Amino acid sequence: MELSVIKTEEQYEHYLDWVDEQFDKKIAPDTPDGKKLEVALLLIKQFEDEHHPIPFPDPIEAIKLKMTEMGLKNKDLVGKVGSKGYVSSILNRRKPLTLELAKLFHKELKIPAEILLS
Repeated sequence: MELSVIKTEEQYEHYLDWVDEQFDKKIAPDTPDGKKLEVALLLIKQFEDEHHPIPFPDPIEAIKLKMTEMGLKNKDLVGKVGSKGYVSSILNRRKPLTLELAKLFHKELKIPAEILLS
């Protein structure tokens, strides 16, 4: 297979099929075929980023999910964010997620800034 920039959905599908075949063959990454596979994957990613972008998740939903993952409750944010009622208002969308709060959630919960600012 000769590699080039993917310009159509048909080419994209062809590349996906070819990559599947290569994975089935268990191509080693440090071989010439492995390097060709790596380039094909980069071309696929480039096409997908341009034609099939994945939207950022909702910032409030991301905060809630991260809190659940970390085992945090609203009361655990009191003192850092404000009162329990203020925390609840933010998480229930009655109060806005300000830039200062986004910075705090980024720092405390390790949520990427891009998600909090989307």
